[in-house]
Amino acid sequence: MNAKLIAAFAAIALLAACSHSNEGAATGSGATAATAGPAPGSEEDLVKNVGDRVFFAFNSSSIDGDARSTLDRQSDWLQRYQQVGVQVAGNCDERGTEEYNLALGQRRANAARDYLVAKGVSGARITTISYGKDRPVALGSDEQAWAQNRNAITSVK
Repeated sequence: MNAKLIAAFAAIALLAACSHSNEGAATGSGATAATAGPAPGSEEDLVKNVGDRVFFAFNSSSIDGDARSTLDRQSDWLQRYQQVGVQVAGNCDERGTEEYNLALGQRRANAARDYLVAKGVSGARITTISYGKDRPVALGSDEQAWAQNRNAITSVK
């Protein structure tokens, strides 16, 4: 009977040790993934390491120096991750008519797309859409909010 009892405790201890080492492995791999950062070529990678949006002046779809810098980084990133397709969404602030803002948002998305294509990114990998004033990123009716809402946002498809 002592032998059976000792065998039972040994079996339980062995199972507990296996269970404990698996938990440690799972925790360890999760901790490694968390400290490693976003997956290369992912939406999170684009946002965190490159920048996903460019901003425009009032009533404009012209690419300025800050926008060029961001789009240059996006171009390099897209050339590194050839399998990734993106969508560029043009947005406007709340001023203006719905029709005008949809057209301006499309011009902004097209300007960002055209810049990326000129830098060597295949146009087949980039789609565009305009949300006009329907998807503000900043709430408010002041210049600070409006400036944040005049943008083109690149996202992984």
